[in-house]
Amino acid sequence: MAVWQGKTNRLDQSRLEIPVTHKAFMRVPGIIFCSVPMEQGLFADNAPEQVVNVASLPGIIKASFAMPDIHWGYGFPIGGVAAFDEKDGIISPGGVGYDINCGVRLLRSNLVAHDVVKHVEKIIGSIYDNVPSGVGSEGKIRLERQELQKVLVEGSAWAVKKGYGYQEDLQFIEDYGQMTGANPDAVSKEAIKRGAPQLGTLGAGNHFLEIQEVTEIYDEKTAGTFGLFVGQMVVLIHTGSRGLGHQVATDYIDVMQNAAKMYGIELPDRQLACAPFMSPEGQRYFGAMAASANYAWANRQMITHWVRESFERSLGMSQEKLGLGIVYDIAHNIAKREMHVGRKMVVHRKGATRAFPAGFPGLPEAYRETGHPVLVPGDMGRYSFVMVGTKKGAEEVFASCCHGAGRVLSRTQAIKNYRPGQVIEKLRQNGTYLKAANSETVSEEAPGAYKDVAMVVDVLDGAGIARKIAKMRPLGVVKG
Repeated sequence: MAVWQGKTNRLDQSRLEIPVTHKAFMRVPGIIFCSVPMEQGLFADNAPEQVVNVASLPGIIKASFAMPDIHWGYGFPIGGVAAFDEKDGIISPGGVGYDINCGVRLLRSNLVAHDVVKHVEKIIGSIYDNVPSGVGSEGKIRLERQELQKVLVEGSAWAVKKGYGYQEDLQFIEDYGQMTGANPDAVSKEAIKRGAPQLGTLGAGNHFLEIQEVTEIYDEKTAGTFGLFVGQMVVLIHTGSRGLGHQVATDYIDVMQNAAKMYGIELPDRQLACAPFMSPEGQRYFGAMAASANYAWANRQMITHWVRESFERSLGMSQEKLGLGIVYDIAHNIAKREMHVGRKMVVHRKGATRAFPAGFPGLPEAYRETGHPVLVPGDMGRYSFVMVGTKKGAEEVFASCCHGAGRVLSRTQAIKNYRPGQVIEKLRQNGTYLKAANSETVSEEAPGAYKDVAMVVDVLDGAGIARKIAKMRPLGVVKG
């Protein structure tokens, strides 16, 4: 990977600007949230050039943004945020990514972690057996095309109707787990074929299930609204739309290559393939992407049901006693139609998450006075955070926030640097039990392959874009 050597201006302790004069094709500047200590890692990765390239796209509003967890992606950087005018702007599959609605769900509990630690191995083993994981994993149910099309429209509501969870779960999911505008007819037969056997599976790579302990609370009142307290056991689930979403991205990147040429859109990088949002191609992709997002929400809903079952079996406790309710579920690879500063726009968040602050339209009633939780997982050896968006964040960066730690080593580099046995032993010494589908994943996901997520969230907290609410550490991990 090339070292980026372009010009930047430091605006303050939290932000770097790539001036609009950096390249002739830039329509807006690039803004990267990055502390001074994080600069070296930023420039070692050529991702800033992707920030520059995104700034060339028609209809882009204000700036091409990147969060502190920025790293190299397909076309758009991972950690990228870009908003486009709904009438005059574009939509790009590269601005969403291959794993459409890869996202995170946090479950609270009535349990104190201290009382659960001795059972962690048993619970993790039960979850591992109950939730299919690993490369190409297939689920426990089989759906005909007609039924899967219902999933693509109804999302989490479909899963609840089938007995996977409770009606109240839907109140604590972004878009209530059912994104409008889904068009199952825009999803190819190949995508349906790939997705049909995978509903209710965790997958592989950086997807995970973690039993965690809340170790710090930064805002007692807001944490109380979220149902979080120090010493509490919680569960974090990270997965997406599996092969279905990947195939949708593949299909429409091809479509958009041709569309960009047809509409006369000049691209500095062909991976930025796009079409005007209001064009037939743009609308068709948006419908397929929304359908994929709904599949992912149904997927996480089914996994939640099986996690609850695993706790019940392992601990011999009823769901009422366990209290495994949803704190929130949020996407971090998606394009959304939203209204900001009185303007309709399509906000692309790729490796970035929505962060609606208190009083913002679209919040669930329970979080009207706080804003919804923003979930920021770290690596499996350190910690994760819960944050909340701010009014300043809504005004400056379209109510967006970081999504995680961000990689510093490629998967290939991580495999070279970390032996699976050493990773597992180090985790054990730190009080974390790991169960993984294969040894290669253990190396790829070694804590050292990631940035320190505390540095990432501190940048945004310091910038006033989002506030830290709680910190959790992993006790037990399932990796696909």
